[in-house]
Amino acid sequence: MYGPRVRECSRLSRRAVLGLTAAALPLSTATEAAAATPVVGGERLARTGVQVRGASGLPGKLTAQAWLVADCESGEVLAAFHAHRRLAPASTLKMLFADTVLKKFDRTERYKVTDADLADVPAGSSLVGIKPGITYTVEQLWQGVFLRSGNDAVHVLSHMNGGIARTVAEMQAKAEDLQALDTHVVSPDGFDHKGQLSSAYDLTLFARHGLKDADFRGYCGTRTADFPAGGKKTFQIQNTDRLLTGAWGLKTYDGLIGVKNGYTSHAGNTFTGAATRGGRTLLVTVMHPESGGNAVYEHTAALLDWGFTHGRSAQPVGLLVEPLSEGGASASPAPGRKAVQAAAGAPGPASGGGSGWQASAGAAGALAVLGAGAWALRRRRARAATAPEESGSGPGDAV
Repeated sequence: MYGPRVRECSRLSRRAVLGLTAAALPLSTATEAAAATPVVGGERLARTGVQVRGASGLPGKLTAQAWLVADCESGEVLAAFHAHRRLAPASTLKMLFADTVLKKFDRTERYKVTDADLADVPAGSSLVGIKPGITYTVEQLWQGVFLRSGNDAVHVLSHMNGGIARTVAEMQAKAEDLQALDTHVVSPDGFDHKGQLSSAYDLTLFARHGLKDADFRGYCGTRTADFPAGGKKTFQIQNTDRLLTGAWGLKTYDGLIGVKNGYTSHAGNTFTGAATRGGRTLLVTVMHPESGGNAVYEHTAALLDWGFTHGRSAQPVGLLVEPLSEGGASASPAPGRKAVQAAAGAPGPASGGGSGWQASAGAAGALAVLGAGAWALRRRRARAATAPEESGSGPGDAV
């Protein structure tokens, strides 16, 4: 009903169990090791299946591989499904790009685009229509990013920021500061690249952080804008968020304030939406539903509806953590920080796999019984079982 579960690794043989147990860590040491790697946002968010407490009425036809509902102000996660599953994010990753770069340039600053600024835009990208030789304001470039999901606008801003490589590195550092440890950034635009991954939990962190900024909030909620076409000519661009504009047969969602949608041939559809009703703002992220282009919006609307009604009685199953730079408590103790970051940053399976700290939490029982050797063997087998097939080249962002 709620999408495929993570595939379990095969069982160890009796001989392997006996041999590995003989060399296992002491029980107290194994238990301490498992306890020293907490799950970001709470251990329930690492579990498979739907996580909800004290509330009923969740939508019954959710096909997404991962989703999450959270209260924007408190950060409480009201319900989730595979919150930390690492999946291709598509253009929802542009929220992290904005979190990283938005405040670096004044919105009135003007920039004349060159051929070099657009030379590295991937073929098949979604574009707002930026042309070399035309001068744009920073505000117009961000409208291109948020409204049209324009990879050309992302690349121009990235070159203004010192280049693609520098921007990617800054985005990765920003993700780690936000404690979005499922996220591995390969390109600033969210285009299909091997190893470019995030999670419903991380995307919700990006949205929550961004919505604290007035410019971010204004751009993601803008429905239409006039965009330069050269000289004194302009053309109108419309936001590709269908719940915001009511396009493609969908009605606008009452109270929606943003934030970002995405689509690539590899990722399918992804969306993080925020809406306010009765003074309460909810965040919903939906990743990779099975059916067509409207499903990601229909799932989001249904989960928002649930959150504003049944969700009022829900007891939290987790928490959106605060950024480290803003006093947030580290999700990992200092001695294990490096290992946790490396596991979260490394490329992983496109679906079904967890990051390193996730696997540690899920394997706590195995550590206690079998020791580190058994846990490592099971982890290798799990990875082999869930390794994705190589994806061929295809169209990029087509939101």
